[in-house]
Amino acid sequence: MFWQSVMMTQKYTIAAAKSVVVSAQLWRPYGLLRMTTINCNSNNRDDVDAVFKQKKTLRTQVKKCLKAMDPSLRSQQDNAIQDIILGAPWFKSSLRLCAYISCSALREVDTFKLLSQILQPGGKKVYVPRVEDKNSHMRMLNISRIDDLIANSMDILEPPPVDADGNAREDVMQANDPIDILLLPGLAFDRSGRRLGRGGGYYDTFLKNYQDLAASRNWKQPLLVALSYSQQILDEGVIPITSTDVPVDALVSPEGVVPISSAAFNRMDL
Repeated sequence: MFWQSVMMTQKYTIAAAKSVVVSAQLWRPYGLLRMTTINCNSNNRDDVDAVFKQKKTLRTQVKKCLKAMDPSLRSQQDNAIQDIILGAPWFKSSLRLCAYISCSALREVDTFKLLSQILQPGGKKVYVPRVEDKNSHMRMLNISRIDDLIANSMDILEPPPVDADGNAREDVMQANDPIDILLLPGLAFDRSGRRLGRGGGYYDTFLKNYQDLAASRNWKQPLLVALSYSQQILDEGVIPITSTDVPVDALVSPEGVVPISSAAFNRMDL
């Protein structure tokens, strides 16, 4: 078995000002070296190629682990993660957010329970992804109900560009107000904020563009919160990164919230 189980105990503070100790199951894939950040503009093409090769290897291993995950355990973790988010004061106080639409075929942490609740009348303003092309171009469009979504050519649910009345959906990049939170998917994460995506670069490209927009308008940057099964949290340094990879501020796993950045500690009141 290529996964080495590592038990790790971490102490952190939850919103109710109680200090709790959580034992989180971490996983270390054998044979992967610790990597440092590589600048994508580096003249040493071999360094960049090595990172991409390491990412490809790690993706294959994580996908195998997720495929082997018991469906009942997956369902339990899905519910636990969504319940933690829905009950968190930092989430309850948010007004606008971006969130991914989970795809069971990709074995992503489910978001349908969460979205169904926050799309109730009087709920939050929600933007969800729509992939526009194969060049890492993704938009986040406003929806008001789950029924707004349709399956694309890859059988992944996303919003059409216009609503039922023929009006163009609001693009978060053209919105007059900032988002508070962005809920992110991924294949693997670590406790330093590294995120391993699926290789398309869609989220990293969008995140960089939105962060630049927020900075130009003097908005507070949104909290980047990744949803993760316990099996997806790896040892620090295992996930190779380049300078274009955007780190997350916090993780939410079945064991609880793991704040990473100073913004997460300050705004999540942990």
